[in-house]
Amino acid sequence: MTSIIVVGAGPTGLLLAGDLAEAGLDVTILERRPRGLSNLSRAFGVHARTMEMLDMRDLAERLLSKDSYKMDRIAAFGNAALDLSGLPTAYPYLLLCSQTNVERVLLERLEELGVELRHDTKVTGLDQDAEGVSVTAAGPSGEIVQLRADYVVGCDGVHSTVRGLLGVPFPGGPVLKSIMLADVELADPPAKPTVHTNRDGFAFIAPFGDGYWRITAWNRHDQVDDRAPLSLDQIAAATRQALGTAYEMHSPRWISRFHSDERQVPDYRIGHVFLAGDAAHCHTPAGGQGMNTGLQDAANLSWRLASVARGADPGLLDGYHAERHPVGTDVVRSSGRMARIATVRSRLAVALRGVVAPLVLGSGAIARRATLQISGLGIDYGRRPGEPAIVGRRVPDRVLGDGTRLYERLRGGRFVLLGGPELPAWSDKVVFLPHPEARPEAVLVRPDGHAAWAGQPKPDTLVSVLRAWRGEAASLF
Repeated sequence: MTSIIVVGAGPTGLLLAGDLAEAGLDVTILERRPRGLSNLSRAFGVHARTMEMLDMRDLAERLLSKDSYKMDRIAAFGNAALDLSGLPTAYPYLLLCSQTNVERVLLERLEELGVELRHDTKVTGLDQDAEGVSVTAAGPSGEIVQLRADYVVGCDGVHSTVRGLLGVPFPGGPVLKSIMLADVELADPPAKPTVHTNRDGFAFIAPFGDGYWRITAWNRHDQVDDRAPLSLDQIAAATRQALGTAYEMHSPRWISRFHSDERQVPDYRIGHVFLAGDAAHCHTPAGGQGMNTGLQDAANLSWRLASVARGADPGLLDGYHAERHPVGTDVVRSSGRMARIATVRSRLAVALRGVVAPLVLGSGAIARRATLQISGLGIDYGRRPGEPAIVGRRVPDRVLGDGTRLYERLRGGRFVLLGGPELPAWSDKVVFLPHPEARPEAVLVRPDGHAAWAGQPKPDTLVSVLRAWRGEAASLF
């Protein structure tokens, strides 16, 4: 049985481990933090494509049952805003909820699958050879733990130990420092999420749905080291200078200060080791895409590891970097662009921003492109010359002829073949369904909801395609 060690039990690592365990692989998670969920989380928003990914795992409704707030408009600059309500998805909004709730849902799934999660375990050494990876760790009592696996995935954050042990560079640099975060109660809350920027800073305020509000604020005149003490009064002052009021904030359950870097590793795969989430890329919080990008990294990598473990084309593993690295680059650039626009200082630049932003986002084509990008629905992994246009693209959910939905049939890490004849030898491995749009070609949908292949549904062709993408050689009949 293929074995995988996942380092880091944040959202990225938890989703990845759950997928791998569901596929029948031997999974161990190593986490240096002690057992128990932490409420010290920066992430607070789940975008539409991530909600679809959770739906493919029967987890979307679980998350929606937690405290949350659906925001269908994202305010930008001045009167400019992105309208998410028209997105082509069952989740046309940004779901505001704490990272803690996301982790709770993912942990519940792991417990149901019986995945081993080792807390208080810090990775101290990593060596790989042609066959796999040897990991050394310090256990809860300081004891030395030796582990061996076919693959290791570093999901251990911006200060990744795995990345450091590999000697992988993390080029880039800081964009903003002294960003203040707090989860607070408000005696006089606004009617809706609010954001505003001026020459001296910015502030964003949004509800979690449980009585607490997330405050993100930056004051140009309060730039200190991340480790400097931070008080509620300072956060209130920064909020007041940007929004004109602090809404009588009180009773903080969390206060933090951090700096925001733009960084990305050159390679997401180094032999038998992979990097995902913040271990592979980090960027400004503008647009709320950090946790979402990491979760989508995990969804892209998990099915590849499972397929190769079943005998599929090993080149599938290289496809992880090929597809996700460009996405990470786009997120780093777009979020950085938003942060720089938000923090312009000259009076002329501020005035131009207030005029130009509403005009730009008022354009239907530009607004649609922007909403598809920020929500993740517009991610296109591309195709080789000659392949049908659908290859590499997100396949939207739809009701099928039997009354089920496509995303329901992808659950369990399954591939779905739309429009091809059912092959008896593969019937317990792949879901065969008529194509609801009566397309001339068959479409193979990957477990992450993107089209893997499309072409003429000839049985011998389909067998070759399924062997390459899904693994497990099988006869035609």
